[in-house]
Amino acid sequence: MHDVESVGVLEKKYSRRTFIKGVIATGATVSSANYLFRGPNILGAATLQSTTERLLTLTVNGQERRVDVLPNETLAMTLRYKLNLTGTKLGCDRAECGACTVLVDGVNQYSCSILTHQLRGRSVTTIEGLENADTGELSVVQQAVMDEGGFQCAFCAPGFVMSMTAMVANNPNVTREEARVALSGNLCRCADYDKILNCAMRAAELARSV
Repeated sequence: MHDVESVGVLEKKYSRRTFIKGVIATGATVSSANYLFRGPNILGAATLQSTTERLLTLTVNGQERRVDVLPNETLAMTLRYKLNLTGTKLGCDRAECGACTVLVDGVNQYSCSILTHQLRGRSVTTIEGLENADTGELSVVQQAVMDEGGFQCAFCAPGFVMSMTAMVANNPNVTREEARVALSGNLCRCADYDKILNCAMRAAELARSV
């Protein structure tokens, strides 16, 4: 009985997200320790270089966010585990499924395949940034998804929503075939593509009326 209770306590205490955050934090600590003990001749230069490279200011959803980023850290990891913007999903983690799609300067990008350090001076928008922060009003794409109910499990929904957002901003008069091509970089595990395209067409309709 005590063993069962212990397992339950551990599961609550150590979630997957907590574990990954711990790994990232440990990596940062180890990296700092490596610089600290490399010797007095390069201590000052190495520390300065580390601080310059790792600490950066990201513009995310219109806000400047100061964050400590490892050299090989992807934008998806930074968003989810350091900025707590968990609307960005991690699926394949190899630029194939599109679940991690965000907008970078208005262009849809796979956040699992771009290093955070590449985003200096650029603007990132996640699904959390689409809603009007003052009024709570949904974006035209979010409203279209609500109107059409285009997703089943909805794990892929944030990525599709971000790609649709870029699509209608670029061409609000998009045809269904053009929408199919524009969204081809996003995969739906439920294969509910017909209803997803219905959402896309509804979003284009709403965008034209704005």
